[in-house]
Amino acid sequence: MHIKHITFRVKDLDQSIAFYTAMTGLKMARRFSAGNAELAFLTNGEGETELELLHIPGGQTFSGTGMFICFETDMLETMHELAVARGLKPSPVQFPDDGTRYFYVYDPDGVSVQLRYFPD
Repeated sequence: MHIKHITFRVKDLDQSIAFYTAMTGLKMARRFSAGNAELAFLTNGEGETELELLHIPGGQTFSGTGMFICFETDMLETMHELAVARGLKPSPVQFPDDGTRYFYVYDPDGVSVQLRYFPD
């Protein structure tokens, strides 16, 4: 068993797609409407866990704290520079004692996104 997808309810689907494709390298798998809802599924490969972005006009979106989603990258410094260039105000790069490096940035709806480098 594995996680098929994780759903984030978003205020602006296009803005969220732009953020996640630029900052995580995820690609659009499919996009469609269902009633008044718009959905987009992003992934990094066939059979991999997907990120579902769901927009329902006037619907609920994430507004809390206490969670983040982590994406592994081997281009941490490049991604940090991209976040700065896009005006996303990323945290400074952190260097914990386990050999990893990471930083945080918020998506358009306030979800905390961690980009992290894990050494081989």
